[in-house]
Amino acid sequence: MIIMEKEVKTIGLSRDLIIHPGETLIEVLEDREMSQKELAIRTGMTEKHISTVVHGQKNISPSFARKLEYALGIETEFWMNLQANYERELLEFEDLNNISEKELSVLKNLKDVLTMWEDAGWIEKDANQAALVLDVRKIFGISNLLDTPKMKYAAAFRAQSKNVNIDPYVLFAWQRMCEKLTENIEVAEEVNLDLLRDKIPEIKQVMFMKANQIQSKLTNIFSECGIAFRIVPNFKGAPVQGFIKTTEDGSLILCMTLRQKFADIFWFTLFHEIAHILNGDTKYDFVDFDSVSGESEAKADKMAGEFLINSKAYRKFVDNNEYGTVKGINEFAKQQSVKDYIVLGRLMKDKKIPWGSRLRYEWA
Repeated sequence: MIIMEKEVKTIGLSRDLIIHPGETLIEVLEDREMSQKELAIRTGMTEKHISTVVHGQKNISPSFARKLEYALGIETEFWMNLQANYERELLEFEDLNNISEKELSVLKNLKDVLTMWEDAGWIEKDANQAALVLDVRKIFGISNLLDTPKMKYAAAFRAQSKNVNIDPYVLFAWQRMCEKLTENIEVAEEVNLDLLRDKIPEIKQVMFMKANQIQSKLTNIFSECGIAFRIVPNFKGAPVQGFIKTTEDGSLILCMTLRQKFADIFWFTLFHEIAHILNGDTKYDFVDFDSVSGESEAKADKMAGEFLINSKAYRKFVDNNEYGTVKGINEFAKQQSVKDYIVLGRLMKDKKIPWGSRLRYEWA
């Protein structure tokens, strides 16, 4: 079903309100008491041509706009701008009249995302649904929202994927949100992997800061390495842990979510993404779900674990049953330069201790 014209008019754009430049031309002629015949002589055009323009049947071409400047003393740019505005409004009107009910239904999937985009000022609040489709098309960079699922993702997946519910519209919206939220972050001109590796100890120290200071500090550290970092809200339909993208200027985008909110998972995932960057897994857009496994994922997991806790030291710690007391866990965490919840999370994952309460972040 196609939206009817009467429905589109509710956004303030009616076909009757789209003014053809010919209407302005005839007003000028009437004000000057100049006939169409005289204008034809002054411009070197036929009377028929003048008549078709003033009646909206023919557009004002650049060459005719220049002739009007000579004949009427009104600049060429004025007539060309009138023509361009008319064509743009006509295109918008035609766009609105060709939005299908199926494309409109995509907005329902994006309800939570659009609320955030409104708050960010990316789209107009309380906009008509048809006008909203046009805004989302521009942000998505696609002429029809229904084609979104056809967009390809070079994605890595962690864990099991069979029970993951992915909405391609929400996922793509989340990816575009990552790109927009990082576009104004100033970073070094080139990605410096050696510097990033050297920054590992400094990044680990950030976990000792107050929660509301973490994002700012991480952003500063990553920017020195040529990476734009941002923690981005997650949405139902996009079970995403991280997103890495190489931009046109060669810098990197690295976005994280707090989907599960557990502090130990956040830090493990952050170092997992760093491992992907260091391993060269980021030649294409890289969406990291908490789903499927693979060789590159296993390699990144191993490296992330090593960044946080030295594997040899951990085996000795476990073999000697040093994790049986709070003091033992705290001392080992101190040796590894991590917070105690990192050690506790590792022990729970390895089933050395029962699952229990874990620190959650609530600041993003």
